[in-house]
Amino acid sequence: MLPETTPGDDGTATPPPARDGRPTDRGALRADLRAAIPDASAAVLVTAAVFALLYARVESGDSATVAVMPFMDDAGTYWMYLLSQAFGWSGLLWAWGTVVLGLLLSGPRPARLPVSRQVLERWHRTTSLTTMALMFAHALMFAAELVRYETGLAWAERLWAGFADAFVPGWYDSGTGRIAIPLGLGALYLAIPLGLLFYVRHRIGANTWRRLHRLVIVVYVLSVWHTLLYGTNVWYGEWPRTVLWLLQLPVAVLLLARLLWPARRSERLGAPGRRGAGSLPGRAVRTAGRVAAGAVVVALVVVVSSGHDGGRERPADPPATSPHAPEAE
Repeated sequence: MLPETTPGDDGTATPPPARDGRPTDRGALRADLRAAIPDASAAVLVTAAVFALLYARVESGDSATVAVMPFMDDAGTYWMYLLSQAFGWSGLLWAWGTVVLGLLLSGPRPARLPVSRQVLERWHRTTSLTTMALMFAHALMFAAELVRYETGLAWAERLWAGFADAFVPGWYDSGTGRIAIPLGLGALYLAIPLGLLFYVRHRIGANTWRRLHRLVIVVYVLSVWHTLLYGTNVWYGEWPRTVLWLLQLPVAVLLLARLLWPARRSERLGAPGRRGAGSLPGRAVRTAGRVAAGAVVVALVVVVSSGHDGGRERPADPPATSPHAPEAE
């Protein structure tokens, strides 16, 4: 979620060196954490607004979540589940923003930017930190709801059941969550180390960090996939799901532009001076990436324009089952 540029690439600023000449990684992290306070505060306000909207829709009977799971028609009882949803939506919004910023920084340079490149880089770092916190809060509130739900167990068993279902991949064994929750956990468990590796890149090497950092797009894809599979607010083939698909088009276009015209000269097709840059395997991989990104752009246009976005039909008689029903005795 952080830019793929380093001081040797295109003039990216680095934290001030320590007296022995080594970069102060901890100092950079502390500085970014302080700079992230306004960003995180905005995320909390957005989360609160989303929570209020979800709560009001449950109370009014218009909630898609209640249409999927009618037993959740009591917002006062299931407020932790609604708060988990709210953190999930704000987390996805912040992930979208930080990925867009990262692609702008590592792709072709716009002729004019409303702010300086240094400001964009700072925004990118702070939104990345906020995204990680929102993702964790999303999983934590889901675990809290599961602990509240398991009333038939002792407290120690309830805590373990909630933790395992929410944080152990493959443990949750009900419905679509058997696939969707491991996808979301994969995004969470990749996002945290990939984001924090930025602050130790001077120790592991800029090239190693850069290669690992390219996996960030996988984090975003897993997050969107998790939402499309398990987000009850976009469960049905209606306009919210279409909007979610539509929001992926700018990301795909920016990714294609970043692959076609990368900011780093060594990543361009046939670029001299780097081992493997002009070799046949290297050119094949880069070409395949460009083709794949172009195919994703076309696929997104087809999905949005055709309306065949994988959404379910809203049933006339909604199911009455729990998302994690206790086993019958």
